[in-house]
Amino acid sequence: MAFHRHLSSSPQTTRREFVAGAGALGAAAFGGLPLFGAAQAHAATMADWAAAPDVEKAKIEGQQFVSYGMPDSWANYGEVLQKLAQHYGFKLDHSDTDMNSLEEVTKFEAEKNNPVAICADIGILFGKVAEQKGVVPPYMPPNAAKLPAGLKGEKGGWVATFTGVPSMVVNTNVIKNVPTSWADLAKPEYKGQVEVIDAAGGAGTAIATYIAWAYAFGGNENNLAPAAAFTKSMIPQFATSAANAQTLEKGEVPIQIKYDFNCIAAAKQLQSKGIAAKVVVPESIYAPSALMLNTYNFPKMNIAKLMLDFVLSDEGQAAFAKFGARPIRWVLGDLKLPDDAKANWLPDADYAKVHVLPDWSKVDLQKVAETWRDEVAGG
Repeated sequence: MAFHRHLSSSPQTTRREFVAGAGALGAAAFGGLPLFGAAQAHAATMADWAAAPDVEKAKIEGQQFVSYGMPDSWANYGEVLQKLAQHYGFKLDHSDTDMNSLEEVTKFEAEKNNPVAICADIGILFGKVAEQKGVVPPYMPPNAAKLPAGLKGEKGGWVATFTGVPSMVVNTNVIKNVPTSWADLAKPEYKGQVEVIDAAGGAGTAIATYIAWAYAFGGNENNLAPAAAFTKSMIPQFATSAANAQTLEKGEVPIQIKYDFNCIAAAKQLQSKGIAAKVVVPESIYAPSALMLNTYNFPKMNIAKLMLDFVLSDEGQAAFAKFGARPIRWVLGDLKLPDDAKANWLPDADYAKVHVLPDWSKVDLQKVAETWRDEVAGG
C-alpha cells in the first residue's frame, strides 16, 4: 500500500535540473484564467449547485465514486468514503487517479465537456486557483460554517479537511546521526541523501515545506527570502534518485520530506520489514489539505455535496485523525477526538514549534512561484 499520494517514477535527475522548470507553476496557474467559463453555458444547471443535496439521488450517484489525487491510502480517504456510504446506506466503489494539485485543477478544466472525477484533494493554496479557473461550484456545505475565511471557498466549492506538517522520515539503518532540524540537513554528512523539494512543481507538500523553511529561518509566508536562501544551500544535499518507498527502504534516498502522517506510515512500513526508522518534526507549519468539487460534473452533484459536508463532520474528521493527520477542526480547537482516533499520532510535544498560519487566503501562490523562480532557480 502506498504511504503517500505522489510516488515519483521519474528518472534520475541532476541536483540542478530540479529547478529547470521553475516559474512554470506561476505561468500555468495564473496565465489567462477563465472565470467560471461554463457558468453561462449551463446557467440553469449551475444554479442547482446552490440547492441542498437530494439524498436519494446521491445514493445512486455515489455507487461509482471517481476521484483525483485521493487514493484510499491517502490520509485514510478509503475509510472516509466507506463511512459516508454507511452513513447514508449505500455501497460505494472508489477509483482514483493520482496527480498533484495543479494537475487536478487543470484536469477538471480539460475534461469539462466530459467530466470524470467527482472531487479531488488539493493543497490549500490551490483552492484560490480552482476558484479563479472556475472549476469549483458555488456550493457551501452546512459544516463549512465551522471554518473561518481562508479555509473554504469564497462561494463554496472547496473546504479545508485536515492538516499535514512538513517533517522528515529517516532510514536510521543508513543514517546513524539523525538530523533534528532543517538546518542539520545542510551538513556535509547528508550530501546527496535528502529528498528534492521543488516548490515550482505544483505539489502542495513541496510548497508547504518551502513555507515551513521560511518560518524556520526567521521568515514567514510573506517573507520567503530565508526559505530561498536555505534551498540554495540544500542543492548539493538533494538526492538524484526519486523519493519513494523503495528508495527510502534501500537507502538511496534515506532522508525524505513528507507530511507527518505520511512519515509515520512510511516509518511503520520500514519497521514492519525490520528496518529502523525515525520521524522528526522540525520547526514547521500546519498545512491544510482541501477537498474540491468538480463544477462540471452535474450528474454527480448530489453525492459531491454530501461528500463536501461529510469530510467536516465529527465522523469524517475522526477518520482522518486515525491515519495520523490532524483534522482541521481539531487544529482550530473545534473538535474533541477520542483517544483511539489519536492512536497513530506522534506526541503533542513534537509539535511545540509548529506554526498555525493566521489566514491562508493571504498567502500568494504566485509569489511563492516567483520567489522560487527568481531566488532559487535564477539565483
